[in-house]
Amino acid sequence: MKKIISFKETKKVVGIITLFLFCCLTSMAQNPSWAKKASQAVFTLKTFNNDGSLIGSSNGFFIGNDGEALSCFAPFKGAQRAVVIDAQGKEWPVECLLGANDMYDVAKFKVSVKKPVTLALSSSATNGAVAWLLPYSAKKSPDCQRGSVTSSEKFQGDYSYYTLAMQASEQHSGCPVLDENGQVLGLLQPSSVTSSASAYAVSAVFANDLCISGLSMNDPAFRSTHITIALPDQHDEALLTLLMAASADEVQYQDVIDRFIQKFPQSADGYIYRARNEVAKGDFAAANNDIRQALKVGQQKDDTHFQVAQMIYQKEIYQADQPYPDWNLDLALKESREAYRINPQPVYRQQQAQILYAQQKYDEAGSIYEELAKGPLRNADTFYAAAQCKLQQDNKKEALILLDSAVSMFTRPYIKTAAPYLHARAQLSMEFRRFQQAINDMQDLVALEPTDVDLWAEKASFELRLNLFDQAFESATQCISLAPDVSDGYLMAGIAQCAKGDKRQGLQNLDKAKELGNSQAQKFIDKYK
Repeated sequence: MKKIISFKETKKVVGIITLFLFCCLTSMAQNPSWAKKASQAVFTLKTFNNDGSLIGSSNGFFIGNDGEALSCFAPFKGAQRAVVIDAQGKEWPVECLLGANDMYDVAKFKVSVKKPVTLALSSSATNGAVAWLLPYSAKKSPDCQRGSVTSSEKFQGDYSYYTLAMQASEQHSGCPVLDENGQVLGLLQPSSVTSSASAYAVSAVFANDLCISGLSMNDPAFRSTHITIALPDQHDEALLTLLMAASADEVQYQDVIDRFIQKFPQSADGYIYRARNEVAKGDFAAANNDIRQALKVGQQKDDTHFQVAQMIYQKEIYQADQPYPDWNLDLALKESREAYRINPQPVYRQQQAQILYAQQKYDEAGSIYEELAKGPLRNADTFYAAAQCKLQQDNKKEALILLDSAVSMFTRPYIKTAAPYLHARAQLSMEFRRFQQAINDMQDLVALEPTDVDLWAEKASFELRLNLFDQAFESATQCISLAPDVSDGYLMAGIAQCAKGDKRQGLQNLDKAKELGNSQAQKFIDKYK
C-alpha cells in the first residue's frame, strides 16, 4: 500500500531541498568566476636531495607558455632536483632557475611542460582592494579565500609588498594572491604567528622581473642550490657565465659549456671552451673536432685562429709527454700567422714570438720582440722577453741593455711588478761587474719583498762577493730572523763574521748551518778553523 505524504511532511522536504540549494549557491558564490580555470595554473613544488629524500615544498604557478613559473626560493636551497605537481596530479621536472632573490624568498624557473595554463600579473593594488587567495587544488574546485589589501609598501623602485587581511597557513606559501579580475598581485607569505589574521605577499611582477646575468653564478642565492642555472639570453653575458663556471666543479662546468653550445651553436666560443676542457682531460681528438667546428662557425676568424694557436701551443708546452700527432708547434705557428694575416694585431705577433722561442728559434723570436718594443706593446715584459732571447744566444751584453730598458718602464718608488726585471738585471750586472747597480737592485728588491728569505740570502751573497761584510751580516741576520730553521742565513752570517776576524761567533754560525744540512758549510769551517 502506497504511503501518502502529508502536507506538513511535504513542506518539510521542500524546506530541506531549498536549504540545500541555497547552501550550494552560496558555496559557488564564494569563488570568483575565473577561479576554476585559474586554479589549473597552480602547482605544488617539491625539491629533493641526491638520495631522493625530500628537502622542501611550496606552491607556485605558471606565468609563461614555455613553462616559466614563480614560487618560493627557500625549498631550492641545497636541492639537487625539483619537480612540480600540477592541478591534474601530473609531475613535471624543473629544468632550470631563471632568477632568485633570497631576501624576498622568491624564485623564477622553467618547468619542462608544454603550454600550461598561465596567470596574468597585476602591477599594484590600492588599500582596501579585494584580494583572493588561490590555493593548490588537485582535481577539484579550489577553495578560494577572500581578503583585502590593508597596506602596500614600495621596495626596489615601484614593486609592492602587500599586507593582507587574510588568515593563511604555511601550506599556502607561494600560492598566488589575485585581484578581482583574476590577475596575480603577489606570492603569499604567511605570518609567522599561526593565529594571525594577517598575511603578506611579495609582488609577482618583482619575481617575474628576476633574471640571470653573467655574474649570477657568484650570487649567494644561486650558490646555495645545485639546481641548474639558466644561461643569459645575451651572448656576452652568457660568455661571462662560461668564464665564471670554470671555477665550479667539473660536472657543472661541462653542463654549462654544453648548454652554451646548444643555445649559441654559431658561436666559436663554446667549442673553444669545450676543446680546452677536453685538452685538460687528455682527449685531444675530441678537442681537435671542436676546434675545427670553431673555425667553421666563428665570425671573428682572426680571434678563433689565435685561440686555436694558443691551445695547441700550451698543450705542446705543458703536456708534451702526451703526444698527439695532429698537433705540433708548427701548426700553432701556422694558426697564429693566419690570425695575423686576417687582422694584423700586435698580440698575434707576440704569440708568434712565444711559439718561435719554444722552437728554440731565438733569433726570429728576438727580432719580433724588438719590433714589438717599438709599438703599442712597448713594455717591460716585451723587453724582458727580448733579453731572454739574447741570453739564449749568449749575447749577454745586449741582454743587459734590454733589461735596463725593461726596468726603465717603471719609476721610483718601484711596485711589485718590477721585481722580476730588477732581479734579472741584478744577476746579470754582477757578471758585468756593475756591482753598485746589482746592490741597488737587490736593495730595491728586498724593499718590495721584505719577507722573501731567498732574496735576503741572495743579497747577502752579493755583498760577500763585494767584501761588504757588515752589510752582508745585516742581510744574513734578517734572513735568520725570517727563517730560523733555514741554513742560508747562518752560512752567510758565519762567512761575514769570519772574514771580519770574529771566527768564534762565525764558526758557531757555520756549525749551525751544517747542523741544518747546508752542504757548503764544512768547506768554510775547514777554511776558517
